[in-house]
Amino acid sequence: MKKSATWLIIIAVAGLVLWVVKSYNNMVQLEEQVETAWGQVENQYQRRIDLIPNLVATVKGYASHEKETFESVIAARAKATQITIDPSNATPEQLAAFQNAQGELGQALGRLMAVAESYPELKANENFLQLQSQLEGTENRISVARDSFNETARLFNTTVRRFPANIIANIFGFEKKPYFEAEEGANKAPKIEF
Repeated sequence: MKKSATWLIIIAVAGLVLWVVKSYNNMVQLEEQVETAWGQVENQYQRRIDLIPNLVATVKGYASHEKETFESVIAARAKATQITIDPSNATPEQLAAFQNAQGELGQALGRLMAVAESYPELKANENFLQLQSQLEGTENRISVARDSFNETARLFNTTVRRFPANIIANIFGFEKKPYFEAEEGANKAPKIEF
């Protein structure tokens, strides 16, 4: 009888160890997916930032007296490139600051596009049209990358909060990841002013 009890204890301990290892490895995999998804978000924002100098230079050639608009785009671009986030230690505040800087850049680009609308010969310029199309595509890619990040973060957060996996998460320091959220007032159309 004692041998069977000993074997049951060994099997139970081995099962528990296997479950802990499996849970831990699953959380590591999900955390890596969150970091990869964040990398894609940054990649798309970087693509937008890389397009801006070409777009500004093209518009500048046609609208040299719109200096203030160009300066605001350049300043917003500089601010957006200064904020970096480590996805493994991201806080909601850091994500909000990143979103705010990217939002300011989006508004500055909106003003730049409004300036472009005032110049029919610019709107017919093939280089400008190509840059505008690339920027539009990039904005769509940013949206898709943010959605993917949020979905990956949701999957990770659900895993680390579910019982009994939350015990393993707490032991090994896995913490909930923040989400991208709509900016305050995003449900209203932006006002473009000169």
